[in-house]
Amino acid sequence: MPDLPHLPAPALPSSHELVLKVIPMPADSNANGDIFGGWVMAQVDLAGSVLPARYIQGRMATVAVNEFIFKQPVRVGDILSFFATVTRIGRTSITVEVEVYAERFSDQGQYLKVTEARLTYVAIDADGRPRPVPVPVPVPT
Repeated sequence: MPDLPHLPAPALPSSHELVLKVIPMPADSNANGDIFGGWVMAQVDLAGSVLPARYIQGRMATVAVNEFIFKQPVRVGDILSFFATVTRIGRTSITVEVEVYAERFSDQGQYLKVTEARLTYVAIDADGRPRPVPVPVPVPT
């Protein structure tokens, strides 16, 4: 097997877990060739739900987008990496921070932070009413 060129270590968040990778396609873009902000928001919501799902162990709903910042445009062909960390666990809710980094199609191995967000999810019962987050909380490995 041939040796691959050594790529520089990316400056990615060490306290966050990689929860999703995705490549936006032309159908996800606007007339300027940038990816729709709403598409990015939907992906962030999916990524943000991964860690709370481990704790909530059942149905949950997004109850708040506390903060959402677009730092750079996302382009067709970017490889997006979504990193998340739990920042708060309440009685019925969990707040998560999500950071999104892009590897540009033509500059892979270089990471650029394109979006950051903070979302809150609530555990819900079969009737859609808030329920307590189970205790004890499992520790991710």
